[in-house]
Amino acid sequence: MAGRRRAWGIGAVGLGLLLPLTGCGGPTAADSARAEVQQVLDRRAAALLGRDATAYGATGTRTEYTRLRALPLASWSYRVTAVRRTGSGATADAELRYRVAGYDKAPVDTRRTLTLGRTADGRWYVTADRPAEQAGQQLWDQGTVTAVRGRHSLVLGGGGTTAGLEPYARLADRAVPAVSGAWGTDWSRRVVVLVPRSLAAMASLLGAPAANYRGIAAVTTGEAGGAGRAPADRVVVNPEAYALLGDAGKQVVLTHETTHVATRARTTAATPLWLSEGYADWVGYLGTGRTPAEAAPELARAVRDGEVPDALPADDDFAFTREPVRLARAYEGGWLACRMIADRWGAARLGAFYRSVGAHGQRTGAVEEALRTVLGTTPRDFTARWRAYLTAQLG
Repeated sequence: MAGRRRAWGIGAVGLGLLLPLTGCGGPTAADSARAEVQQVLDRRAAALLGRDATAYGATGTRTEYTRLRALPLASWSYRVTAVRRTGSGATADAELRYRVAGYDKAPVDTRRTLTLGRTADGRWYVTADRPAEQAGQQLWDQGTVTAVRGRHSLVLGGGGTTAGLEPYARLADRAVPAVSGAWGTDWSRRVVVLVPRSLAAMASLLGAPAANYRGIAAVTTGEAGGAGRAPADRVVVNPEAYALLGDAGKQVVLTHETTHVATRARTTAATPLWLSEGYADWVGYLGTGRTPAEAAPELARAVRDGEVPDALPADDDFAFTREPVRLARAYEGGWLACRMIADRWGAARLGAFYRSVGAHGQRTGAVEEALRTVLGTTPRDFTARWRAYLTAQLG
């Protein structure tokens, strides 16, 4: 789901300017149908925002209206990009942009495909609204959205009861101030958590195979990418893996993911995954009392067997499709690198190091420069210190 987006506006095509050159007599049937469908979707969006069920029903199926009633919306709009006539009906491609009130700085942008029918007197109406091909589902595609508002959180479920969502809100409400205490307050200090019904439903939201997330308790998505262009981070829970965790583990997971929300604007292409994931784990484990050997069992086993890693984990080591032990060692190695920085240079310097790496803009030289300017060391010395730290903490 994370990807780069662009803002769209509704504009009229200036066909009149071409008339003296082309001799065209006016808009085509396709142009007319597109304009008419756009008008229907504009009315549909206004009815949804105005909570007017009757007006919404006048534009077609009420399925989405029923499913979306619990979602607090600040904006909702469509931009029709193409219309294809199909006998007495049509299929329309559109960009849907919406913003959750109180949480999204800018609209989420997703592609939709709408099926429309036409009445005998020529009026268009919507019969179906679904994700476009290769676009991930939205939560309401999976059923009626349920919502629980916490002090710092909004938890949305794809069906089920609000009672089932309340534990997520409690943990998210603890995570937000914990993250602010470590990272600072230069972020929204709010988090949206999506709780689909199953692993398969989670994967559908992310537009990826379910096998990619088996055993992964949660992930964080940035709807509009990084570098400050992430108006709508979502923490998406895998309810099957999450349910296997104890209370402490669930708190660590939600604090880890909330850290990604907080650091998104300072996380760029220059930031290696050992730093972004390691820092999120460092914040997640703060105050839990977990020892390095308890929190990093796979890496501890390797160190005891004399297999101390030669280098910090590469980005490729964090792929969810990796063998589970290798994936675990990557996360544990990144966490211990950040823990070492906090132990050796201090927590404030760790945050400054993170920000400095992200500010570099490109991967080449980013870590090297931040090591020199923030920590006063070199990649070679830092790696040697990290390897020694692993041995001392896990051996």
